[in-house]
Amino acid sequence: MSVTRNLSCANCRISELCLPFSLSSSELNLLDQIIKRKKPIQKNQTLFKSSDNLQSLYAIRSGTFKSYIETARGEHQITGFHLPGDVIGFDALSEKIHPGTTQALETAMVCEIPFDVLDQLSNQIPRLKMQIMSLMSAELGGNQLHLLSINQENAEQKLARFLINFGDRLADRNLSANEFQLPMTRTDLGNYLGLTVETVSRLLSRFQQNSWITLDKKFISINDPKALLQLSE
Repeated sequence: MSVTRNLSCANCRISELCLPFSLSSSELNLLDQIIKRKKPIQKNQTLFKSSDNLQSLYAIRSGTFKSYIETARGEHQITGFHLPGDVIGFDALSEKIHPGTTQALETAMVCEIPFDVLDQLSNQIPRLKMQIMSLMSAELGGNQLHLLSINQENAEQKLARFLINFGDRLADRNLSANEFQLPMTRTDLGNYLGLTVETVSRLLSRFQQNSWITLDKKFISINDPKALLQLSE
């Protein structure tokens, strides 16, 4: 029997971050029956594209993704980066059409949850519906904080806050908050933060010169999280 077939919500190491959070064993079994565990998503492969109809929500099991929208001038504006345990696809709930595109930054694995069946199941399991609402609320709150950061913080604050927040998200997944690899390019990072790639590179070099971080290509060690936290605030 394949590893994929052996996977279930009950033995998933990141289920506490995902839809199964707080569900009972019987409720988990019901959810498992509708989940499709897809083949690996390759780097640069899209999970869904702008204008695609809403078919499913996707829970990330491994790997990372970026979401972006296309501007009127044909440029891409990155709206978020997604880690294991995140559920993506909520952007289409209002119009039932995805306004943006979500693309893998590296080889990734996802659980596909058909939305129509999930909607019906959530009516049977109140705690599942509450978890869906909680995840949507958290995403909305994160987007609002990001917009506030983009509009009111200077370049140093934006980058420092991103590094601290990214580390905190990894810590929620029982990974190191101070030693990690950034899966996105500096161009993507600058796009998300509203900075040029030159500014991102210059600030990373400055942070390293100040001994706040150690940088080795995409791998970052945060040596002085207190300094970055003070800078971000």
